[in-house]
Amino acid sequence: MSEDVSRTLNTAQDSMNRAINHLEAELVKIRAGKANPQMLDGIMVDYYGSPVPISQVGNISTLDARTLTIQPWEKNMLQPIERAIIASNIGINPQNDGVIIRLFLPPLTEERRKELVKRSQGEGEHAKVAIRNIRRDAIEGIKKLQKNGLSEDAAKDAEADVQDITNKFIAKVDKHLEAKEKEIMSI
Repeated sequence: MSEDVSRTLNTAQDSMNRAINHLEAELVKIRAGKANPQMLDGIMVDYYGSPVPISQVGNISTLDARTLTIQPWEKNMLQPIERAIIASNIGINPQNDGVIIRLFLPPLTEERRKELVKRSQGEGEHAKVAIRNIRRDAIEGIKKLQKNGLSEDAAKDAEADVQDITNKFIAKVDKHLEAKEKEIMSI
């Protein structure tokens, strides 16, 4: 196998790994009933005019399975953190006692669980689309190599390798989704 073909395959595999890593990061943000500080990762707080991640303005910890606490490093950041959580629309109302902010996660209803499963499946579809786009780009790269002198047999073998890699990563996405659905639906 030529060096160009192996480089194309490695690039495709690296890109697909990034798609899986992104999927994992997005699935962590979807609440499955247990409090997890990573649920707040996407929330930006207005810190003296600059948007910064909530983790950079306070300490986020889990008090118990259904409670998160945020202790800001500066007392005057309580209100901006509270506003950012409300604006983020994650379905949790912050409770401010003047020192720390508590987030009590309500128990998930059956309807909400199904909603979360749909959301996680949507994230899985995005990952699958990304993986298929990477496959398309890799196959186009192989076709260009074929025009530049790669034999037809080698090109067909390389395309089959790309498809095998794609199938492996699509199966990983399905496995992640299955595990997340099981986690969400378990009471």
